[in-house]
Amino acid sequence: MGRYSQDKRIVMTLDAGGTNLVFNAVQGEKEILSPYILPAHHATLRQVISTIFDGFVRVKDQLKDPPVAISFAFPGPAAYDKGIIDDLENLPTFRGGVALGPALREKFGIPVFINNDGDLFAYGEALAGLLPEINDLLAQRGSPKSYHNLFGATFGTGFGGGIVTKGELFTGDNSAQGEINRMRNKLYGNYSVEESTSIRGVQRVYARESGDHSAMSPKDIYEIGMGLKSGHRQAAVRAYEELAVVAGDAFANAITLVDGLVVIGGGLARAYPLFLSRLVQEMNTAYDTFQGGALPRMEIKAYNLEDHDDLELFLTGDTREIKVPFSNKTLTYDPLKRIGVGFRRLGTSRAVSVGAYAFALNALDK
Repeated sequence: MGRYSQDKRIVMTLDAGGTNLVFNAVQGEKEILSPYILPAHHATLRQVISTIFDGFVRVKDQLKDPPVAISFAFPGPAAYDKGIIDDLENLPTFRGGVALGPALREKFGIPVFINNDGDLFAYGEALAGLLPEINDLLAQRGSPKSYHNLFGATFGTGFGGGIVTKGELFTGDNSAQGEINRMRNKLYGNYSVEESTSIRGVQRVYARESGDHSAMSPKDIYEIGMGLKSGHRQAAVRAYEELAVVAGDAFANAITLVDGLVVIGGGLARAYPLFLSRLVQEMNTAYDTFQGGALPRMEIKAYNLEDHDDLELFLTGDTREIKVPFSNKTLTYDPLKRIGVGFRRLGTSRAVSVGAYAFALNALDK
């Protein structure tokens, strides 16, 4: 149960993509209306903003109680803390800095919060998804271990990320936090990780390995790789293996700084049965040393939370009782440093909605 699951306040939300604008309202971490969808592309900026106004007016008119805020995901680059959207690739009418947040605040007279979808996905899963689920399982085992930090990543058209620590969404000084897509690609050193961890990356490798350049969908490639559909199985396996290696390397870099659980979402993440074990293996690879030995890639060990045996090892840990020196007291202690990588629990869209809702209420309550 999330922090705001019983909250009666209503927040109007928007999932803004390159094709559609999907409006709704959230109360108690649940969407309470049927989604209202409008086209995202228009000839002028004025038309786009008018469409956004119209969408929120439509949502507000359906609510029994007035909303306390507007909170939503919108593409970057942006100065999210100021509600300003910069030059967008998928929405080319946004150029030169557009004060979208202040415009909505003036129109509706309530606070407006905008953030990146990767950040809000991570926040939703931290409050009401993977993070509390894992902590509940550990508590059921009587483990002294619990988790307070989470890194979330979305695999899809792009590769996004977000960081949550102790119930707070981490926000950077330039609204550029969690931008894991800009890390270096382990397999192609002059390219970013996104070239291998996105839809185009999976399609590119499959086409290269199979000779089939028909732009087959990632879902079809996954089903071929799992033996559920006819096709070039080796090429399909290779496509998701490259994603696993590159993403695993990036996750290891990120989690070395964050030290928390990892949750994956987005359309490509549904193919996790084909790549997650390899991804976790990559995170646990060792460095060579000049002394001829090996150094673990991370100070912590990663476990695949979707694998029964790995989950069991993760939950069991290495719990022991230790004595307090010069005392009759003992302490329960688990020295096994570990994190887990798991598939999203809420669904990517719902996690973003819950994250947007919680982000707004958290800000209002401060």
